[in-house]
Amino acid sequence: MRPAKSLPNLLTLGNAFLGLLAISKAIDALVLGSDTGFSGLFETACWFILGAMLLDGLDGRVARMTDSFSDLGAQLDSFADAITFGVAPALLAKVMLEQHEVLHPRLNFFVAALYSLMAILRLARFNIESDHDEESHRSFSGLPSPAAAGTLVATMMMSQALLGGPDVGAESTTPMGHMLALIPEATRVSLGSGLQYVTFLLLPALALLMVSKVPYTHAFSSLMSARGRWAIVRLVLLLLVLALAPVLTLFVLGWVYLFTGFLQMWRNRHEDQTEGGQVA
Repeated sequence: MRPAKSLPNLLTLGNAFLGLLAISKAIDALVLGSDTGFSGLFETACWFILGAMLLDGLDGRVARMTDSFSDLGAQLDSFADAITFGVAPALLAKVMLEQHEVLHPRLNFFVAALYSLMAILRLARFNIESDHDEESHRSFSGLPSPAAAGTLVATMMMSQALLGGPDVGAESTTPMGHMLALIPEATRVSLGSGLQYVTFLLLPALALLMVSKVPYTHAFSSLMSARGRWAIVRLVLLLLVLALAPVLTLFVLGWVYLFTGFLQMWRNRHEDQTEGGQVA
């Protein structure tokens, strides 16, 4: 039983390891990469963070399956998340903004540092407020740091896909790559450059959302806990769409999840007002 008990911590350490690899690749992209080399190294760093998101979703579920929750595991998870979803995405964003000379370097550092600091603060607050039971991990107060990192990374990858053209990046061998080839180059470059400025604005927006009270559900737990044939159909469709257009799919899913919190907040307020009217 002891190997099974240690599996969640090993997954968490894998999460941290991928975060460190992402930081290493980001530095390589900035120092060693030319315009073409930069895209490949940068995209690799982004995929490391997305892979870490999968490990982060699995470690908690494995801990519940093996009944191996511990204070050590909870603290380790937060430290790993601080590296992978706090520091690494912010560094990637700053590297991209510096590479393409978007705005001023000091402004770029400020918004990147703000993102990292708020992610760390959000994780510390989560440690204090949450329990080990599964129910406390089904919803969150504030945007979860993995979701913030995923949205940020997907936005940057979409920008690089547009700027790099249909023959560069993960979309080059997918139907989405052929669709990109149909877009005039000037339009693609304009859209890709626009997403770079969106990335700059997204950093402080995500930082504030992480420390806000906006409610969010645990997307991974909801997907994995679903039952019945429709759950399987939904999962298969998701995998097919990811195979057809991985970057675009992650980009859309990230932004959709971002706005689900505001929708849930509006629903909660509407229900409170309705209940208050009935009581009166």
